[in-house]
Amino acid sequence: MSDRWWAETHLGLRAHHVESSGGHTVDELIVPGLRRNPRRAHLWVSTVLGKHIPVAPSAILRAADDLADLATAELSRRGLDADITVFGFAETATGLGHCVAHRMAAAVYLHSTRRTHPQTPVFATFTEGHSHATDHRISPTDADLIAGPGPLVLVDDEISTGDTALDAIASLQAVVPREVYVVASLVDMRSDDDRARCAAAALDLGVDVAFVSLARGRAEIPADLVDRVLALPAPDASPRAAGAPSGPVDTVVIPWSASVPDGGRHGFLVGDEPAFADHVRLAADALAERLDADAPVVVIGHEELMYLPLRIAADLEQRGWDVRSQTTTRSPAHVFDHPGYPLRHGMEFLAPEARWSGDATRRHLYNAAAGEPGTQRVLVVDTPADTAELMSPDGVVAALTAAGRALLVAVVGATDFVALARARSDS
Repeated sequence: MSDRWWAETHLGLRAHHVESSGGHTVDELIVPGLRRNPRRAHLWVSTVLGKHIPVAPSAILRAADDLADLATAELSRRGLDADITVFGFAETATGLGHCVAHRMAAAVYLHSTRRTHPQTPVFATFTEGHSHATDHRISPTDADLIAGPGPLVLVDDEISTGDTALDAIASLQAVVPREVYVVASLVDMRSDDDRARCAAAALDLGVDVAFVSLARGRAEIPADLVDRVLALPAPDASPRAAGAPSGPVDTVVIPWSASVPDGGRHGFLVGDEPAFADHVRLAADALAERLDADAPVVVIGHEELMYLPLRIAADLEQRGWDVRSQTTTRSPAHVFDHPGYPLRHGMEFLAPEARWSGDATRRHLYNAAAGEPGTQRVLVVDTPADTAELMSPDGVVAALTAAGRALLVAVVGATDFVALARARSDS
């Protein structure tokens, strides 16, 4: 029986390949999954993103490099290959966007965020109608970071209708007008009507918007899918069995300078990369001292903190380690333990930032309890997420150590924006 039997045959959810410019196919890039969301019940689970499924860092980077090359070629055709700004969509594409920016040597990388920060004002906002968390904030440390003269490349893992991308473009046009945008995604699932609507919206805005993707597909979604998924028995998201012992927890503080950004949440310049790379190596050194080089490792990032854990995992992989990378998520997917279904194991827990952010929405992690016996797990968080809630009985650490599993928690110091600005001005 097909690995995709349950979501496809039982519910009629299918993704059909249409075309590709680089040899990728939709079937290779996504697997149909489900989520318990009254706005949209389907979830195209990426096999190369490292969000819901643990993926080898090298596979993530290869896909991102291919996508970056498509965006570069699109801009080169227009003679626009300088002063590039890359923008990633939270939360799923924060790491992918940074990978694309790195490959393109973009002047600036910035991703949207759902985390508030008192030191960084909100520059613009937009919404994502089908998402579990709809609001996006654009919050650079300095407005000039998003106000460059060159083109803007927007990166997302999947384009369903194009509405989110056009909403973001409209928000940016209102404050920093520019002429050319490229929307880059791993898969583009827009229908012909969606594509026509996107073209009309771009015309109304007076901008040139090009879409590039590793593969373009066509979605087959039953009209009653939301009702059918909501009618399914709710999965047991808690991995803790009654009386099951918790495994050992070790903590390592990653050596990280306050003047080095840990990602693109508030802006990352091309000149930040050398110091960032040096600190990634130090972080990998610190983890290597605590882990068994002969056992598999899963490096787990926290929500929008995708790129730094990925780069640490990639460094370990280059040293010969058997490594996978993934992150936690806000999305409440439907867990079903059936061979071939991509979301076979799930955990649900309190957001580490719940107290100080006022956001008590539950968070999720998928498939991290699976894997070979003896798989080591590393959870990477920044200091704003290193809270009492992180270690609470209802937190992610308790979920990951259920049934006696061991966990290494790696804490990265938060960026000091004053120190960062000083370091940039001195460089």
